Amino acid sequence: MPTHSVPRPEYPRPQFVRRDWLNLNGVWQFETDRGDSGLERGLLGRELRDEILVPFPPESELSGIGDTDFLEAVWYRRALTLPPEWAGRRVLLHFGAVDYDTTVWADGEEVARHRGGFTPFTADLGDIAGRGEEVVITVRARDHKSGPQARGKQAVRYANHDCNYTRVTGIWQTVWLEPVPETHLRRPRITPDLAGSAFHLELPLSGNRPGHRVRAVLADGSGEVSRAEARADLDLAPRLYLPVPDGRRREWCPQDPYLYDLRLELLDADGRVVDSVESYAGLRAVGVSGKAVLLNGRPVFQRLVLDQGWYPDGLMTAPTDEALIRDIELALEAGFNGARLHQKVFEERFLYHADRLGYLVWGEFGDWGCEVGGSSGDNQQPDASYVGQWLEAVERDYSHPSIIGWCPLNETYQKLHDRLTQLDAVTRAMFLATKAMDTTRPVIDASGYAHRVAETDIYDSHHYEQDPEAFRALMSGLAKDAPFVNAHENGAPWSVPYRGQPYFVSEFGGIWWDPEAAAAQSGDDRTESWGYGERVRDEEEFHARFAGLTGVLLGDRDMFGYCYTQLTDVFQERNGIYRFDRGSKLDIHRIRAAQQRPAAIEQPPED
Repeated sequence: MPTHSVPRPEYPRPQFVRRDWLNLNGVWQFETDRGDSGLERGLLGRELRDEILVPFPPESELSGIGDTDFLEAVWYRRALTLPPEWAGRRVLLHFGAVDYDTTVWADGEEVARHRGGFTPFTADLGDIAGRGEEVVITVRARDHKSGPQARGKQAVRYANHDCNYTRVTGIWQTVWLEPVPETHLRRPRITPDLAGSAFHLELPLSGNRPGHRVRAVLADGSGEVSRAEARADLDLAPRLYLPVPDGRRREWCPQDPYLYDLRLELLDADGRVVDSVESYAGLRAVGVSGKAVLLNGRPVFQRLVLDQGWYPDGLMTAPTDEALIRDIELALEAGFNGARLHQKVFEERFLYHADRLGYLVWGEFGDWGCEVGGSSGDNQQPDASYVGQWLEAVERDYSHPSIIGWCPLNETYQKLHDRLTQLDAVTRAMFLATKAMDTTRPVIDASGYAHRVAETDIYDSHHYEQDPEAFRALMSGLAKDAPFVNAHENGAPWSVPYRGQPYFVSEFGGIWWDPEAAAAQSGDDRTESWGYGERVRDEEEFHARFAGLTGVLLGDRDMFGYCYTQLTDVFQERNGIYRFDRGSKLDIHRIRAAQQRPAAIEQPPED
């Protein structure tokens, strides 16, 4: 493998930044373990045969491997030299995401286990890091192709098909080291309080020491806004209150995504700073009034786009930080003001850029993979790991102002009958756990179907009808509290009844337009290219259909938003506004113009 500079060199956790850290992306030893027999064969104790470029998954071109077959298990190995100035501090080894079941060893000693392919975890190297200057890290990732497992859009057949894409195994986000004092700050929860013009902070600690205190300083472009201190020797998570005076108050919104700087410190009994972290916060509120979802007390129609977060060369891993920014910019240029981050927990730097750019997003989970057969009333089998993984995602992303709602499940279609099933139990557990962790944002129990929680904050549907007038007829019942609800083709219900919640169509459109394939293919041939419904004959027909479909929802006074499928083509799925390589495909000015008409829900009530 050729020599590379460090890929993805930027700091991976931009809302909780320490000065000292070491990026471990780059060339690692690597070996495929198709029979998952590597531990018995001694892979833990020897050099590995191949090399891989971390953080790109082995199925990707950028990794240098490009093996798209099923990888039952993969191994990584790297020797690390710890900076001498870190002596006396604990060393934490962070993994942004590893798919799926991961075990980590340091100098042959197990230091971490983690289940889940979308969320971060940390190994405390403890005394191992103090034994010498070099530490050998070994990682094994198992990724079984059967059984209930949160996979998102990863194909369970050999090849890509329909809306399922090339699998991702092993490390696919940044790996990095961070030294911390024995007693240190952990990830805070930053809660904006727009009504009270303040921020509320919870500052979890690794432990309590006599005389320790925590301090937070809020600042804007003119300097310090407020500060607060509290004892850190009593509560495991001290709470602080940071008021924002009227003259320094600036609301975060798409038109002005203002972020305050925030410094968090842990002080010892002598007043010396023993741990210091830089962060930021946005002052905004999300509310519900009737069928409207409010941002800072005002209806803001959510012109969302479905973003799958896949790349031709890196798969689920963006090739560069600039690529993350560019995806948001492309959506904004097309007239969208946000996205459903679909079937994937996006890396945190995407959310950082969404915070900076005023981009509204729904935090979601890659739950596909729990449909494992069984009876017609038991085909979905999410297990307890779904709840744990989802809570890891909510905990990581709680403080990002760009996130305006949570969606733990998507299209979990299953017959609704009088017997409670595993899907009912897990859906309710994920909904209640989300509400317990975050009382400030609306939660939808499952996008599209099946709604199993009667008190879900949001209700929605998915529909890919391509004729605007037929689509209008389907969506016409919302004003009478009888909106379209997804159900089995024979009419059997999947969801509990609608109860007047805010409602939106969270998947629609998906217009099939692939100029090159249109010239080469005939009729409805979908072997190399597909989208929803009948393919448009030319770009003009695309724009007419797009304007018609979006116009139906923009003109509905009871509709609080929509989510159009989708931002880019993804492999064989050619229904994007842009090409898979993010190249131009349509007249974006016309796409934007179609969405810029005022939405009915944003207009003053009629007399």
